[in-house]
Amino acid sequence: MFDSLSEKLNNAFRKFRNKGKLTEADVREGMREVKLALLEADVNFKVVRDFVKTVTERAIGSEVMESLLPGQQIIKIVHEELIRLMGEANSKLVISPKPPTVVLMVGLQGSGKTTHAAKLAGMYKRQGKRPLLVACDVYRPAAIDQLKVVGAQVDVPVFEMGQGNPVEIAKAGLDHAARHGHDMVFIDTAGRLQVDEVLMQELEDIKAATDPTEILLVIDAMIGQESVNVASAFNEKLDITGVILSKLDGDTRGGAALSVRYVTGKPIKFVGVGEKLDAIEPFYPDRMASRILGMGDVLTLIEKAQQAIDDKKAAELEKKLRENTFTLSDYLDQFRQIKSMGSLDQLAGMIPGMKPGALKDAKVDEKALAHTEAIILAMTVYEREHPDVINGSRRRRIAAGSGTTVEEVNRLMKQYDQMNKMIKQFTSQMSGKRGRMNKMKMPFPLG
Repeated sequence: MFDSLSEKLNNAFRKFRNKGKLTEADVREGMREVKLALLEADVNFKVVRDFVKTVTERAIGSEVMESLLPGQQIIKIVHEELIRLMGEANSKLVISPKPPTVVLMVGLQGSGKTTHAAKLAGMYKRQGKRPLLVACDVYRPAAIDQLKVVGAQVDVPVFEMGQGNPVEIAKAGLDHAARHGHDMVFIDTAGRLQVDEVLMQELEDIKAATDPTEILLVIDAMIGQESVNVASAFNEKLDITGVILSKLDGDTRGGAALSVRYVTGKPIKFVGVGEKLDAIEPFYPDRMASRILGMGDVLTLIEKAQQAIDDKKAAELEKKLRENTFTLSDYLDQFRQIKSMGSLDQLAGMIPGMKPGALKDAKVDEKALAHTEAIILAMTVYEREHPDVINGSRRRRIAAGSGTTVEEVNRLMKQYDQMNKMIKQFTSQMSGKRGRMNKMKMPFPLG
């Protein structure tokens, strides 16, 4: 995400960084490169023109030209203007004071409406809400079945009435939600391959019948400049309240993220960052701007870790590490938690100073990960808690039970032994340090 744009912007900034004093000509030359980088990222031309004009005017002011570090001042200005361009602050989903909160999901066919309706429903269910999905896409083959499948995966019920009238289905869905105590309703609507009058009229009718709290436009981030035309058309007819950018983890150049808010005046509320149904994040303009400029995104990284790590299990693990009782069951828990945080390259982009795309070639062998999990699960509970008993015959049984080889079992046991040795060495050093500190605090015996 934004790898190419980040690299080109950083190349443009080198011209500023390498000079102790900047002239107006230096600034304009550097900003030409920034302009090209944004255009190549498929940012809307009008957006680029206004952005570059604003940054240039601020950069040739006395605040920058008379600064000891003018290069850093310009990067600071670009960072601030990127944040302003994308919306300045995180815009939360509005929750109706009188339940249910009704969220109308709209967009073109293939943008990811159905999947993201389920992603949002799943997100709010994890926060204690009681969401309901309503199937109003009655035209696309298997659309209702798809919503049922993703709804089941996030454990959210789906209301449907088959291939009926979408407006009547939406109204009946709200009645069903009221009767069954659902406090959030996500309405999945039909899309088209392009914007047309029939589609818009149907959506306007559903809007009039349901009075939605939010109208969220789902846009495929990979369509680039076309996203501006799509967003403008939907906003003009429906007065959308926010945008979800899907497929932001793909080979996108970033133009949609930098253009949509500026053109529509409506905030980007969420971004889809993967195919899994938990791969959705609130959109923070300041964090995204930092990622684009290679400054990292530590806050999102911390939040991902907090979501992945169970506090109770973390406390238990800390105790086990202190007491040197780390078992293969603990190894499996840690393995699963780290795996749930996302790909190495996604995490690397959140680390300040990490070069964009630095780990894009560091592919995790999913097959090897699955084998590791299968091997540990093929062990008995006693074997996981007492790995020392796993002899040759047990290893052959575990390999057969997990569909792996004895060599793979041996490799896992070796990795576990090495980790255990490191833990013991570390805890030994820490206890030694504590002992020395105690002696320093108490130079003579008590009593």
